[in-house]
Amino acid sequence: MRKKTFLGLTTALAMTVGATAAMAENIKIAFLEPLSGAFATTATMGLAQYQFAADTLVNAKGGVLGGDNFEVLGFDNKMSGKETLVQLQVAIDQGIRFVVQGNSSGIAHAITDAVKKHNKRNPDDLVLFLNYSAVDPALTNDKCHFYHFRFDAHAGIKMDALTDVMATNEDIKSVYLIGQDYSFGKAVAAAAENDLSTKRPDIEIVGNELHPIGKVKDFTPYARKIVASGADAVITGNWGSDMVGLGKAIVEAGFKGPIYTYYAAGGGITRTIGEAGVGSIYLVQEGNYNPPASQATSDYITAFKAKYPDYDITQARITNTLEMLARAIDTAGSATDINAIAYALEGMEHENLWGGKVKMRPDDHQLIQDVQIAMHTDEGIEFKMDNSPYGLLTQNNVEMAGMDFPHTCKMKRP
Repeated sequence: MRKKTFLGLTTALAMTVGATAAMAENIKIAFLEPLSGAFATTATMGLAQYQFAADTLVNAKGGVLGGDNFEVLGFDNKMSGKETLVQLQVAIDQGIRFVVQGNSSGIAHAITDAVKKHNKRNPDDLVLFLNYSAVDPALTNDKCHFYHFRFDAHAGIKMDALTDVMATNEDIKSVYLIGQDYSFGKAVAAAAENDLSTKRPDIEIVGNELHPIGKVKDFTPYARKIVASGADAVITGNWGSDMVGLGKAIVEAGFKGPIYTYYAAGGGITRTIGEAGVGSIYLVQEGNYNPPASQATSDYITAFKAKYPDYDITQARITNTLEMLARAIDTAGSATDINAIAYALEGMEHENLWGGKVKMRPDDHQLIQDVQIAMHTDEGIEFKMDNSPYGLLTQNNVEMAGMDFPHTCKMKRP
């Protein structure tokens, strides 16, 4: 029997639920991420968050369809498009019909194309792709389709929130853009250029650079160029080991301005940046960790940390993904009728664990939700990261970010 964690249950009740779970049928979910290699830390922490959310927010509350449990299984794609397609087929061959992925929009493009082709060829054996973190806008625009749902705000929505905050800082006269050389990194740069030209046309972009993803061992040369450019601020969409390396190098090079990021927290990043990041590292995120949105939020994070002391809750969207999938399955009355589940997800509104309401926009399957700008600090935080004195403190909240954001999706439905 898999080990389970139950929140707010007595030991006797937990044993009863555990016994029932043993007899229930598991609904398997494929977590398709780089569980080895340079980005393994990020993916492994994500898998822990998924398994914990499944056990505590779905299974411990009776599961779905009167007792079926979620089981999240890891599949190592080795951060390779080719291996991703191999592992996706392995999952499908095992009868898995729900796939979650988020690390790398390039990988997400491979998955969404493969799922679309598979479903066209196998209408009686459909697969649903739940994208929880791949934020290239194209995925819910020109590349949208009925069997893909995104639970994160895309890069353009996040940049809109970031640049709203940046536009109020009159000390910023110049910005350096740096990111990973693939679809997401390019999307971040394009969004930054567009938004800054509209909101603060006086700001000069003094650098716009892309580097190979997952291959740079020493970011010092990049950091030196940033400092030499005289930039007042930096914008980066880097994640995983590339964020650790870049953040460390920029700080050590003596850069003193604000660094606006998408993923500069947890996974070793917070500890590595440390004191030098206080008041200078900003991150666009969804979910209020500090201060927690509610007592339920605080209890959930506390319980997760008790089970995984070396990991942090960094992706609130994971709980939304699983709770909304559970609701959709119950609404459909089936875990195998993928069309009915997808229709149930369309337009779904959900009161989430992190404060506020989220809504799956039916037109393009883009989740609309509050987006926060948080600051790296060691003051006023209940939940620290990386077993360090530092964490993220919410500074700004953008309600239902992207609600009126335009899209080009022309979805065909079954």
